[in-house]
Amino acid sequence: MAHDVDLSEMSRDDLVNLEKDVQKALKSYDQRKRTEAMAAAKEAAKEHGFALEELLQDAPSKPKSLPKFANPENPAETWTGRGRKPKWMQEKLASGHTQDEFLIT
Repeated sequence: MAHDVDLSEMSRDDLVNLEKDVQKALKSYDQRKRTEAMAAAKEAAKEHGFALEELLQDAPSKPKSLPKFANPENPAETWTGRGRKPKWMQEKLASGHTQDEFLIT
């Protein structure tokens, strides 16, 4: 679905407002699709004699990531390598060490 809108003719304020309107429309669209998907999932579960909540309760939870790095001075301090680096790792890197030195083998 193509729209013949000449963005080059729009003012900055109009473009900012258009961007806000597009973001709202996308959020609304995603919400509608999520609601439709949830209704379809509930119906599919019902066809098999279950409530969706029952099936989700039995679903295995996402396993936690295993730590990849450990502080040699305190092996209880570990890091998976995801997210923000812990303070101990930041301090080690700042003192000239490399991250690979703390890999758990």
